[in-house]
Amino acid sequence: QAFFCLLLCIPWGSSCPPSCQCTEWAGAKAVLCSSKHLEEIPKDIPRDVVFLKLDANSITRIPSNAFRHLSHLEEIDLSRNAIEQIDRAAFKGVAAGLRTLDLSGNRIRSIPKEALLALRAKLRLANNPWHCECALQEVLWEARLDPDSVRDITCHTAPREEYVGKPLLQVLDAGANFCSVRQRTMDVAMFITMFGWFAMVIVYVICYVRHNREDSCRHRDYLRSLPSAQARAE
Repeated sequence: QAFFCLLLCIPWGSSCPPSCQCTEWAGAKAVLCSSKHLEEIPKDIPRDVVFLKLDANSITRIPSNAFRHLSHLEEIDLSRNAIEQIDRAAFKGVAAGLRTLDLSGNRIRSIPKEALLALRAKLRLANNPWHCECALQEVLWEARLDPDSVRDITCHTAPREEYVGKPLLQVLDAGANFCSVRQRTMDVAMFITMFGWFAMVIVYVICYVRHNREDSCRHRDYLRSLPSAQARAE
């Protein structure tokens, strides 16, 4: 144990973000930036890092391509920050190799499913003020969630008051389906759109028939006003 502690204290020669500690653990590079009052993800993280700890900071957003240059990255700890926004391409470039991603204890209400469903990593999403919706349900069904933290994914807000304060897994087990609600909304919107187009076609046909009828009446009246062939012969 003392040997591994010693390894953690050995800095390595490549550049290291200010206020962070760059060490080597079990033959792999680690960047430790825990509790450093960071407000954003450092830009100068070494490319060969394997373990990245950014927990207990004040990071509010994970922008697109935030880790794209870190092709060796296997574990990211972003727990206990103030993250509210995660871009769709936040983990682009590391999705295949990432094994663990900890986003627990943040301020995340919703997340684009595209940001997480491409990941093979084990996800920790507990203790966030989630708005229970279809995207979160799809993440729960399709992503690799840490089984020990699934029950701590709680509905802070939800379409129905009875779901508020309950674990999302419990709500889904009770038969709720947030994606079907969205599907019904889309179906209603499509029906209204189709009805609008149909009404426009009917109005156009009626106007077209009425216009033709008026033209026919005017033409008939015009023909009646002309002298007859017999009158011309006389």
